[in-house]
Amino acid sequence: MFNRVLLVAAITAFSLLSYASQKNDNDKDNRMKHNVLLEKFDTPYGVPPFDRITVADFKKAFYKGIELHNKEIEQIVNNQEAPTFENTVEQLEYSGKILHRAHMIFENLLSANTNDGLQKLAKEIAPELSAHADGIYMNDKLFRRIKEVYDNKEHLNLDKEQQMLLDKTYKHFVRGGALLSEEDKEKLREINSRLKVLSLRFGDNVLADNNNFKLVITDKKDLAGLPESLRQAAKKGAEEAGKSGAWVFTLDKPSLIPFLQYSENRALREKMFKGYIMRGDNNNEHDNKEIVREMVTLRLQKANLLGFKTAAGYILQETMAKTPENVFELLDEITPPSIKMAEKERIELQKLADAEGADIKIKPWDWWYYTEKLRNKKYAFDDEALRPYFALENVKKGLFEVYHKLYGLKFIKNNEIPVYQKDVEAYEVHEADGKLTGILYFDFFPRPSKRGGAWMTAYRKQHYENGKNVIPVISITTNFTKPTGAKPSLLNLDEVLTLFHESGHAMHGLLSDCKYESLSGTSVPRDFVEMPSQVMENWATEPEVLKTYAFHYKTGKIIPAGLIEKMEAAKNFNQGFALTEYLAASYLDMDWHTITQPFTGDVNEFEKEAMDKIGLIPEIVPRYRSTYFQHIFAGGYAAGYYSYVWAEILDADVFQAFKETSLFDKETAERFRKEILSKGGTEDAMKMFVNFRGREPDPEAYMKRKGLE
Repeated sequence: MFNRVLLVAAITAFSLLSYASQKNDNDKDNRMKHNVLLEKFDTPYGVPPFDRITVADFKKAFYKGIELHNKEIEQIVNNQEAPTFENTVEQLEYSGKILHRAHMIFENLLSANTNDGLQKLAKEIAPELSAHADGIYMNDKLFRRIKEVYDNKEHLNLDKEQQMLLDKTYKHFVRGGALLSEEDKEKLREINSRLKVLSLRFGDNVLADNNNFKLVITDKKDLAGLPESLRQAAKKGAEEAGKSGAWVFTLDKPSLIPFLQYSENRALREKMFKGYIMRGDNNNEHDNKEIVREMVTLRLQKANLLGFKTAAGYILQETMAKTPENVFELLDEITPPSIKMAEKERIELQKLADAEGADIKIKPWDWWYYTEKLRNKKYAFDDEALRPYFALENVKKGLFEVYHKLYGLKFIKNNEIPVYQKDVEAYEVHEADGKLTGILYFDFFPRPSKRGGAWMTAYRKQHYENGKNVIPVISITTNFTKPTGAKPSLLNLDEVLTLFHESGHAMHGLLSDCKYESLSGTSVPRDFVEMPSQVMENWATEPEVLKTYAFHYKTGKIIPAGLIEKMEAAKNFNQGFALTEYLAASYLDMDWHTITQPFTGDVNEFEKEAMDKIGLIPEIVPRYRSTYFQHIFAGGYAAGYYSYVWAEILDADVFQAFKETSLFDKETAERFRKEILSKGGTEDAMKMFVNFRGREPDPEAYMKRKGLE
């Protein structure tokens, strides 16, 4: 209790100092008095009033939220009645609403629309939030109450969701250090606080290096081979950067990937490729190597404190895989045949380069270029040939139609719902009977304030409050090709698959029907959460679905059957490369998190040794090198990047259930919604899968899909 008292005192003192420093600034003073984050949102459906939230609002809400949450915890702890599920576990679940709401909005904006003020506050508040969480998980009196309820759970007549909440709450406290000595608790507090700060710095550094790189072309000859759509986008980028008469290419995927695929200038391909893979590894102020060293060591020390040999051992305990050994067993089974496939692909690419008289040895920056040529030669199929048929608006309509056929859902755009950036769109999602089930944001295009990649997140998760269902507010964020002039946003196939993928996560959040917020939506094990998203990718390229959205943006003509056939024939083309670069990153993640001694070595040498160990060919680089591997150093995927392949085995089996009936079989869709999407984390993941499929997962469909049989 002594440390918690000090913590509350320190926070209170900081709040008073912060307030005093702002008293002379009238604008800031007014914002302190009137803070929208501390009030009920007077917006449609209670969504965040983005246009009225300031950095100062976030700061005040964080400190006020911590103060109020601490009071709520004290009320639970000091309750003179015997501990019960309702007065302890459930009360804890319902506590901290202001802090939780502010934090969810803040974290999402930090990724999707950041600025200097948000980044500065993130670094300031991270240790405070970490200390606050630790103060709860290491509160002896609170844990004793929870443990008493947990030890008596067999006699409490709890329903399944209550049982799961009790079980997870108890485990979270144990895994959060509740059983440690006071000395070790203090060590854990310091580790958690430092990890929070390092994670933020890592992500900021990657974003900075990403934004700092610009390939400026002034000679039109250097554009040889590039598609017209990419040239136009680069021209627009140059105009926005004030570089008239030039073309600017960036490391954002809509610029990077087609450049690597089509540029005939090998030196410029190399420059772009190295710009991408050297992010966080340029020995400048944004270098991440020291952060990697410190983070993996701190994670090991945390795991050791909590009784685990490795960080992976600690992290994986609450997943489907359970142990590092099980993860390595999966990776070891799939990787050798994948590398073998990649080696065959390398030989074919080298033969093509030789036949063209290139007089080169294939390098990583050549792989995309010659792969595109070989695809065209083998299948008369060019990835760019699909783009005119994949106008973003049409793809989105096709996506909506899929969900209408599966679940009867309707998507209605609402321009009255506040958004946090002018390009963001907001939709109401309704059931077949008209009932509102949630709000869905789309944030499609790259900008300097947004991190790379694509993700789904929640501004508010579904739950019940006083017996009333509180609808979720979900967001899909991507970095797709921007519209240029009169030309709409035209996606490539990978971007189409990405949209369907993230929509699967969104459905997991939107169709949740759980009492408790901490169990709802995507609150499932990391290696299960990707299944509902990955399974949706299957619908994207089904001919029946393509015919609902793949219309030429100029002529309106439907995608030709011949082009669909070529796409289908080429679907496993370059599969060795795709699997190998992914699996290489999965091994790298696992190797970092199975170290057993503090790491003081060379980050790049460690990475090289990890890749040599699996026999990675030099023409392929891991999908994410250590210094920009945000999934594991600035996200929630530490010792969890393998999850995509684990979940893909599940998703292939799930989709097979639809193929055994029909693509839009109502009974199968309803069972998938009932047994998986609606349940969030209220049941064991394997049990949910078995309830849907009638048996445990069978990898046959996955092996067949990947050509690994």
